[in-house]
Amino acid sequence: MINELFFMNGYGIYVWSAFVFTFLSFASLYVVIRIQYIKEREKFITKFGNLNPERAIFAKSQSINREILSNTPRI
Repeated sequence: MINELFFMNGYGIYVWSAFVFTFLSFASLYVVIRIQYIKEREKFITKFGNLNPERAIFAKSQSINREILSNTPRI
């Protein structure tokens, strides 16, 4: 029973290798994007974290900053 699952009438090597390759590709892509997100979030917080109220209002009014702020916790 379990051997049939692994061998799949001779096609198991292709199926399982494709599955492993896809899984590793998605996992590595997730890790790379997560690292980039953390770096960009930290850059944003260091740049706009300690703003006076006037500059904070101006920063929130910019569209790119609005998009970034919508995905982060309150500063």
